Amino acid sequence: MDRVTPLGRSITATQATEKRGYGVSNEQRSKPGRPDSDTRVPAAGTALDAGRRGRPRWRERISTTLALIRANPTGRVALKISIALAGALVVTVGIALIPLPGPGWLLVIAGLGIWAVEFHWARRLLTFTRRHVHNWTEWVKRQSLSVRLAIGLVGLVFVSTVVWLSLKYSLGIDVVARVLHYLATH
Repeated sequence: MDRVTPLGRSITATQATEKRGYGVSNEQRSKPGRPDSDTRVPAAGTALDAGRRGRPRWRERISTTLALIRANPTGRVALKISIALAGALVVTVGIALIPLPGPGWLLVIAGLGIWAVEFHWARRLLTFTRRHVHNWTEWVKRQSLSVRLAIGLVGLVFVSTVVWLSLKYSLGIDVVARVLHYLATH
């Protein structure tokens, strides 16, 4: 949230941190949605420019908080380390859950989203993933009902096989053998 000077002008987080003596890198200044320190910020109560108008308030607060943390050299390093660790934890749990039924891939993508807050390579990879998942979804929507049913059946067989193998080799429960034994005895 921006502060207001006694003259009614708004001070952004970047400007406030520069006033306190912390340097803000040009990379942070040039990010979309962040005003430059040289540009005039509208007075309190006036309409914001069109680029920031559609942004939810919680995103503005997070952006401001991250800008304040990044303005301090120690905060910048601590933020990078904490984002790296949190993303690694979520991605690791997601990778462990991929062979099991559940949100494995969703957690991997969520961890990538956490990394994307600080790392450009993760942001590019997340954009690539979103684009390809969207293209796949659109392609499947354009297919006939029989093709969609075939894709669903292949997915169901794949998930069933993964569940069966996971139960067999991790817990020692062979579901197929038990079902066949049950059918043979009854």
